[in-house]
Amino acid sequence: MKNKYLILVISLLFISCQTKKREEARYVPQIKKDRYNVAFLIMDGVYNTEFTAPFDIFQHTQYREGIKAMNTFTVANTLNPITSFEGIRIIPDFDYTKDSIPKIDILVVPSAEHHLDSDLEDMEMLKFIKQVDKKALFMTSHCDGAFVLAKAGLLNNVASTTFPSDLETYKKMFPKLEVKDSVLFVHDGKYITSAGGAKSFEAALYLSEYLYGKDIAESLAGGLVIDWDLEEIPRFIRP
Repeated sequence: MKNKYLILVISLLFISCQTKKREEARYVPQIKKDRYNVAFLIMDGVYNTEFTAPFDIFQHTQYREGIKAMNTFTVANTLNPITSFEGIRIIPDFDYTKDSIPKIDILVVPSAEHHLDSDLEDMEMLKFIKQVDKKALFMTSHCDGAFVLAKAGLLNNVASTTFPSDLETYKKMFPKLEVKDSVLFVHDGKYITSAGGAKSFEAALYLSEYLYGKDIAESLAGGLVIDWDLEEIPRFIRP
């Protein structure tokens, strides 16, 4: 009996030490001054492309001269690894339920597996989104991330769009919204919603062109070997 008790105590001490080491080793991204702070809201089941496409575009602004570049970081309701739908594990930078988070200028809501059902019942997440919206310059979504913004009540007075095959579901779930079909992204006021998938690159490039001009957007696109011409993109803009 004593041996079992001793083993239990040792095990608990080991777990405690490992937890402390992880906390001490926590990486906190460097938030540089005079930049836009761009937060990516992630949760289990997030789709890779809607997360990584805008992250790639915005993160690369730091390598362009003469502009107000972007700090990019992730936020979640935990600091434990997030597992994407495709199986990639991502360690969040900030826990929005506990941490003090830098002022968010641009919130990116990528699509996730449960954005049409259980995620819409996450009151803490919706509260966080509403809070960010009060001071953010832009609130953006890709694919079914629009469902989350709509559920938070942020898209009631603007036009929006979502993943093409989910447009009818979107209209039925939020019948009072002004929904745009046959476009890759919508910009209305400070809200930008996109069809998602690989077209998340285009929506992110559009915001870059809006903030920095055509030359910078073309430079960012070229760095990722993307053909970029805003005039060729089906869109709805009402800034």
